[in-house]
Amino acid sequence: MKNVNQPTYKIKQNPRKRNPGERPGNFEIKENAITSKIDLYSYNIEHLQEFSDIKIEEAISIIDKNKGRFHWLDIKGLGSQDLLNFLQKKFDVNPLAMEDIVNTYQRPKSEVYDHCLFVISRMLELDKSLTMKNEQISFLLFDKLIITFQEDYKDVLDPVRNRLRSNQAGNNLRILGPSYLLYALLDTIIDNYFTIINRLGDELELIEDHLYQRPHKLLMYRIQGVKKITIAMRRASWSERDKLNDLLRSNITLIHPDVKIYFRDVYDHSIQIIELIESFKETSTSLMDVYLSLMSNRMNEVMKFLTIISSIFIPLTFIAGIYGMNFAYQDPKTGSILPLNMPELYMSHGYVYVWVVMVIIAIIQLGYFIKKGWFRN
Repeated sequence: MKNVNQPTYKIKQNPRKRNPGERPGNFEIKENAITSKIDLYSYNIEHLQEFSDIKIEEAISIIDKNKGRFHWLDIKGLGSQDLLNFLQKKFDVNPLAMEDIVNTYQRPKSEVYDHCLFVISRMLELDKSLTMKNEQISFLLFDKLIITFQEDYKDVLDPVRNRLRSNQAGNNLRILGPSYLLYALLDTIIDNYFTIINRLGDELELIEDHLYQRPHKLLMYRIQGVKKITIAMRRASWSERDKLNDLLRSNITLIHPDVKIYFRDVYDHSIQIIELIESFKETSTSLMDVYLSLMSNRMNEVMKFLTIISSIFIPLTFIAGIYGMNFAYQDPKTGSILPLNMPELYMSHGYVYVWVVMVIIAIIQLGYFIKKGWFRN
């Protein structure tokens, strides 16, 4: 099938490497963690200051000097043990939360501590080859500060940054503080799931079109690839829904009262995503059933064709087998006629007669098969 390219359908995610029985609260960096890059956004209704790729000491100094503002400390890359230790001591973060930040195989969840809210989400991205990047993003929400931890430098959060830079009237990012920023970040992550869902929907439509044109083994791999991605998305989206439900039901003082309704909107989006994922999962399963059915029908057509050929040659082979036995009609030594032997063995034009009989039998059989409709598609 030359007109169908074969995507990779891979899922990139850091595996679980925690040793059994390891001491809880141990947040040592991993070998594949990249160098940390720190960006700081210091803002209020009227002003926004951005600081890119700064030192953590400089970022903390800016936060301490501008206590009347809101702050977003965006940390990309978890490759600095000193940075993690500094943040844990500076903000008195529970070691269990720091462990979950570093070990990036966690499911989406939320945990409330004495002075902060800890939230984990799965940030999913799908490239052109349908390779899905499954990255963990962690949030620490304080009164006027939110800290985000990402595994990689690339993310899907640029729309939030652009909205934060916008100074339009009624910009809730500037007004309602870090809790609204947490909502905006979660909403952007969830909305990106819809982008992936749309890509998978287009892929399933393409597979279905090619499937009815000509079933091919590559289509089976593509169906399985889409199903693998939907299963990974299903695992993430169900946990996202449970996490948002916990945030809505709990009385967290760090979340502004006016922001709760926005979290309810994200919760609705997660429900929609789950429904779409379940639908696509069923679609991929049904397409696999259709593929197997078409391949079975194709095999049946081949077997029917071979059966027709065999049916035609069975009587012909029977005739050829009889006259291939070579039982003589006359004894070559005595010249006497042998009773019940083959009288046609020395018949004039016997070879031609046998061919004519076999051709007539084959024609009669073909006519019968055509009348029965065996040659119809």
